[in-house]
Amino acid sequence: MHKRMTITLDETVYDGLYRLIGKRKISQFIEELVKPHVTDTALDEGYRAMAADRTREAEAQAWCNALAGDMVNEAR
Repeated sequence: MHKRMTITLDETVYDGLYRLIGKRKISQFIEELVKPHVTDTALDEGYRAMAADRTREAEAQAWCNALAGDMVNEAR
């Protein structure tokens, strides 16, 4: 679902957008620029990429298991 929003831009910025992007494409252009800064998708993509790295995941699992083993003998 899309929401309508009114923004104010400097005239030269608007003219440049209109000239380079086109009148009917300005909203989509701005949305694509802003979206990575206001959504957590970049972080999600980063986690997916890390999880897909089998070597890194094996090393992380070994590290976590070693920490758990160290905690067995700790006083509570």
